[in-house]
Amino acid sequence: MTALEKYQRLECTGLWRLTPAAQLREVVVGLRETTLVFADPRTEMALSHWSLPSVERVNPGESPAIFTPGRTEEGAPSETIELDDPDMIAALETVHVTLVRRRPRPGRLRGGFVALGAGVAALGLLLWLPDAMMSHTAQVLPTATRVQIGKMALADAQRLTGSPCAEPLGARAASSLAQRFAGFGVGEIVVVRDGAQEVTVLPGGIVLLANGVLTASEDPEPVLGRILAALVAAQEADPVVPLLHHAGLVATTRLLTSGVLPDGAVEGYAEAALATTATPSSEPLLAAFKTLGLSATPYAKALDPTGEGSLALIEGDPFQGRSPAPVISDNDWISLQGICAG
Repeated sequence: MTALEKYQRLECTGLWRLTPAAQLREVVVGLRETTLVFADPRTEMALSHWSLPSVERVNPGESPAIFTPGRTEEGAPSETIELDDPDMIAALETVHVTLVRRRPRPGRLRGGFVALGAGVAALGLLLWLPDAMMSHTAQVLPTATRVQIGKMALADAQRLTGSPCAEPLGARAASSLAQRFAGFGVGEIVVVRDGAQEVTVLPGGIVLLANGVLTASEDPEPVLGRILAALVAAQEADPVVPLLHHAGLVATTRLLTSGVLPDGAVEGYAEAALATTATPSSEPLLAAFKTLGLSATPYAKALDPTGEGSLALIEGDPFQGRSPAPVISDNDWISLQGICAG
């Protein structure tokens, strides 16, 4: 039995910290084939995942054990997990060593095969490396790095949208709503006046919401449905990937090796991001409506008042047109609609 097989699907609880300044949060820690996954114990939604070869222990020999997937430019651990489960601690240390040892080591080619192999390899790299590098980088990025990249994308977007709306009561309502969507990876909801499609999900769980969507709807449920649909679409197609394609291979390689995206790498990215509207699959979207406790019918009818184009959402509505409880209070909804009035 290999080390990976021995510890396959091992799970325990731990205390996760997104950033050095963030509060500790209890999560379910799951060991997978090449990743460590953290999930909300209540909703079972994934909050973060680390690449096992990048995981290092911060405090050898101490308890509880603290692990991190990387460090900041100052050398401090970025994202961390505190564990006291001896099996999981042993698994992380053993599996990490095993995966590092399994990394391929180039052999020696001789004679005419050297030139032929080099030519084929070079051609293969030219065709395969960019997409593979960007996909791999997106998979192993810690949540803290995703948030940093999302902030860079948000700053670029402000060339088109202007500064985010910040009327105090509206900003407080947006923060409360972001907490309700936290199980879907949302860290922040930003409302802007101009230049954006209805909802744009940036890396790091930053949701860019057009004020026109708020003011055009009398009820909150269609707006909440649009946010939820954008989040599910972002789970199906990671928004980090198109951003890395925009940044290019050199910037992506630097991000992978140093954890930092070069200044200016996302410049101009906002034009494409704000013009893109993704449509999620019906089945995961309906599951998300059920998890949030939100009826899908108001959103479906907002998409198509006749109901014909969104029949699958109406028929599959887990609450048959009536949400069991408000996701946002009336006062918060009114405040959110006025967030750009200040």
